[in-house]
Formats: sequence, C-alpha cells, structure tokens
Amino acid sequence: MIKIIQTVLSYILPPHCILCGDKGVKNRDLCDPCYGELPKNSPRCYQCASDFGKSNSIGLCPNCLANPPAFDETFAPFLHHRAIRYLILQLKFHHHYPSARLLGDLVADYLEKTAELPDCIIPIPLHKNRYQERGFNQSIEIARIVANRLKLPLDSHSCIRHRDTAHQVGLTGEQRNENIKNAFSILPTFNAKHVAIIDDVMTTGSTVHELALALKMAGCQRVQVWVCAKAR
Repeated sequence: MIKIIQTVLSYILPPHCILCGDKGVKNRDLCDPCYGELPKNSPRCYQCASDFGKSNSIGLCPNCLANPPAFDETFAPFLHHRAIRYLILQLKFHHHYPSARLLGDLVADYLEKTAELPDCIIPIPLHKNRYQERGFNQSIEIARIVANRLKLPLDSHSCIRHRDTAHQVGLTGEQRNENIKNAFSILPTFNAKHVAIIDDVMTTGSTVHELALALKMAGCQRVQVWVCAKAR
C-alpha cells in the first residue's frame, strides 16, 4: 500500500531537487548534477572515518591505534560541508523533513553496499528538555528512513540521555569528552548484540563513543556508527 501511495504521489507531485530546483531523479528530491557535487568521503579510518594521517596501519588512523573508541566501525558516506551541511542544517534547525528523507535515502544507498546489517538501529537520544525545546529529534527522522529502506528494527526507547548536557558546538575535543561523559543509560530490557548508532554528523566522536560504551556495558558485543557526514 505504501509503495502504491508513493507511486501516485510521484505523478501528482514529481520530485524536485532540494538544492537547485530542477527535476529530481530516482524518485527523490535530488538531480544527477547536484548528486555528483556532493562532498563524498574518501577512503578513511574504518573505525572513526577520519583521515589516516601518517599511520602505516591498514585501515586505522593514529588516534584509533593509540586510543580505540568504544564503537567498532563508522560508516560516513559524506563530508560535512557544502550541500550536505546545508541539508543537515535545514533539517536540524528548520524542521525540513524532505531533507531527512533525502539524507536517509543517500545513507541507505551507501550502507546497502558497504555495511553488515545489525540487529537494530539506535538514533542518538536527546534529553527530554532538549527535545521539548527543539520539538523533534533529527537523528530519529533520518533513522526512520534508513530503517524502512533496510528493513531493520528502530529502537528509540532503550537508550536514555539522562543528563541535559551543554551544546557540543564550540567545545574542544577534551571539553566534548567531559561534557558528554556518563550522559547515557540503557534500559535493562535491552538485549541486542549488534547495533548501529545513527546520527546526522560526527565531529570528534565523543557522543557516539559514550553511547557505545554504555551499550557495551549493557551486553552489546558490536557497535557500528552510521552518520550522514564526518566533519573534518
């Protein structure tokens, strides 16, 4: 039924590129030229999606070799600048749901080709005060699209952000680590062994590290990180 509705809507309201206004392709709000200009993420550290730097190790950057994060892999198809940054900002601060649909579709395309699928997807939770202030959680909106495309359970209840932390923007890496420390708790009913944390963008990885740590303390054995973009 959903596919029938989507087909009908595509005829009534054909997709148009969010970025330039031209006709969209593949039934999404993006044209081929704009897709070609998206800032793709080149081969990077498989654990944190950062530059390899001067590491001689295959697949791991110096930071992950010296201080391995709690999560095991990161999948980040894009870099956080230009059009991708615009789409994320439109979603995060202007509640532009078509941007969530487009970002989710693009991430799902990438994951279908690269990732071993987990037991469930867990969006980064917001503290209840932040949720009331913002009115929605952009990570959940993206996760809904990805979960539907990949036919995976979406668990937005087992992980709780019990501390109302300050905004991470503008903080140094060390300050981010301290700010987010012990911010998450996991319900005792949680029993997944392989999960994917999903978020819009990853900067230093402090938030996903802290959530992955809580998940592993709760018995999870493998934690992937799925983000739309990795900030440089």
